[in-house]
Amino acid sequence: MKVKSLKLMLLSVFLLFGFNIGARAAEPLKMAWIYFGTPGDAGWTFAHDTGVKMVQKEFGSKIETSIVENVPESADSERVMRELASKGNQIIFATSFGYMEHTLKAAKSFPKVKFYHNTGFKSAPNVHIYNSRMYEPAYLAGIIAGHMSKSNVLGYVASFPIPEVVRNINAYTMGARSVNPKITTKVVWISSWYDPSKERQAAETLIGQGADCLMQNTDSSATLQAAADKGVYAFGWNSDMSTIAPKAHLASVTQVWGPYYVKVTKAALEGKAFTDNVWGGMKEGMNGLESINDKIPDSVKKEVEAKKAQIVSGKFKVFSGPLKAQDGSIKIAAGATFTDKDIDSIKFYVEGVDGQLPK
Repeated sequence: MKVKSLKLMLLSVFLLFGFNIGARAAEPLKMAWIYFGTPGDAGWTFAHDTGVKMVQKEFGSKIETSIVENVPESADSERVMRELASKGNQIIFATSFGYMEHTLKAAKSFPKVKFYHNTGFKSAPNVHIYNSRMYEPAYLAGIIAGHMSKSNVLGYVASFPIPEVVRNINAYTMGARSVNPKITTKVVWISSWYDPSKERQAAETLIGQGADCLMQNTDSSATLQAAADKGVYAFGWNSDMSTIAPKAHLASVTQVWGPYYVKVTKAALEGKAFTDNVWGGMKEGMNGLESINDKIPDSVKKEVEAKKAQIVSGKFKVFSGPLKAQDGSIKIAAGATFTDKDIDSIKFYVEGVDGQLPK
């Protein structure tokens, strides 16, 4: 009886121990995202949140996700990241340019946590960068604007004078001037990523200056709504905004983060950390030009599709020569192209952009 009891006890211990191992093995991968705004912005944060939802649907109970909204681009973001890391999150996505330095500081204190910073240019052993070549679909939007503008004046509501924004202004202008050399682009800077009131004021200022096709590098739909109210055209930015103002909306330049988030998650679940710094474009499916308005002539749509095919195939590079700066100097010689490093450090306006670039 004693032998039998001992066997039963050992079996119970083994089963209990085995179940505990199984429970530990089944623990979900903990992942967190910090947002500058909220998904209700219909733009930047909405695009990231759409990507998170794709991950949640793809992996279900295998992952546990946390989201912190309205995190300012200040030391407070470092505090939030430290808290998330302390709570056991193995992966943290910092989804705004201004989080860069704070991400690096937090990552240094948590070397076993993987940090992924969106749109930055500094990395570390456990800090990896992911970005989207938004200047590619911005160029295509410019082609549409060049055909649709009656005043030959485009408007651009801009956030901060950093290369990420300046190159998009340039690409939009270059695309438009490729089909209509008379085009000029006026720019209003608002020193904010998300401020619907300032965005609207900037859009109205541009319309008052004669702009009839507006683009933005800000996060709300205020520019598009202002265009609709004033009877001019505009583009959606970051997400598909076609339902917000259908008559004014020409197309939307969109960010597509879901596939990237899925790739990072899948690698982590398989025990293979995804450490590549990624700067993807239309070829990689990380952005696009969506919901082109039916009022745009078919000939223009075909022209846009043809140029998109050239970009995807690599036959056409947006920043290729000959390219002149605003002052007429040659920035890219005929037959030459900018490197990624060049593109990521653009601090000049191209020919056709009005006004001075803020210091």
